[in-house]
Amino acid sequence: MSKRNTQLRRHTILSQLNDLGEVSVDQLAEQFQTSEVTIRKDLSALEQSGLLLRRYGGAIPLPAEITSAEHNDKVSRQKQAIGKQAAQLIKDHNRIIIDSGRTTAAMIKLLSNKKGLVVMTNSLSVANQLNELESEPTLLMTGGTWDSSSEAFQGQIAEQVLRSYDFDQLFIGADGIDIDRGTTTFNELIGLSRVMSDSAREVIVMVESEKIGRRIPNLELSWNCVNTLITDDNLSEQVKQQIQAQGINVICAPIE
Repeated sequence: MSKRNTQLRRHTILSQLNDLGEVSVDQLAEQFQTSEVTIRKDLSALEQSGLLLRRYGGAIPLPAEITSAEHNDKVSRQKQAIGKQAAQLIKDHNRIIIDSGRTTAAMIKLLSNKKGLVVMTNSLSVANQLNELESEPTLLMTGGTWDSSSEAFQGQIAEQVLRSYDFDQLFIGADGIDIDRGTTTFNELIGLSRVMSDSAREVIVMVESEKIGRRIPNLELSWNCVNTLITDDNLSEQVKQQIQAQGINVICAPIE
């Protein structure tokens, strides 16, 4: 089905949801003469865009308390801006790694128009979102030991799997940015992040401007491992120049 037909179907689903207050997967599949898998992908994409809330067998409108939460909206718009900028760096048929995290996940919904992607991740959440894309990228999982603090797989098995592949790009977040040293994290399990960076030709860090300047003890990736930093346009020009002086390409995504 063409991209235009997909957009029209999703617009119609939203319209019916607003009129009826609820929609079901089986009824929508029958109405549009398509599979329930396609409808579930539609609902997942609309949910990721913040337009509805999925429920078993269908979807409902977002609760009022969610749509009126201004602070969450601000954070969400920062992540969306960074995700949009990151997605623009990905070409058709690229082989990429997407690390766990809400900021890196913000670009996933924007990958539907990318053809032939091969994506490795250590995150079940990221994997599930990738599986919903109509473009159906080839999905690879690191496996390994589950770490509840990072909500991702870590450990030697995950590292060994990554070393078996070669990737064009790594997209990774950070708990903080030390302007002089590089990316920092609260998590002491930093081995996998370094193997990820070694396995990719280009390392792209995605982080909100408010995290830049945070001093956290654990250095994750030193600046000599990083090519590009994508943040939002709240970053001051002075700090931007300080990071650029480390040889880093800094992209400040406009918040819409």
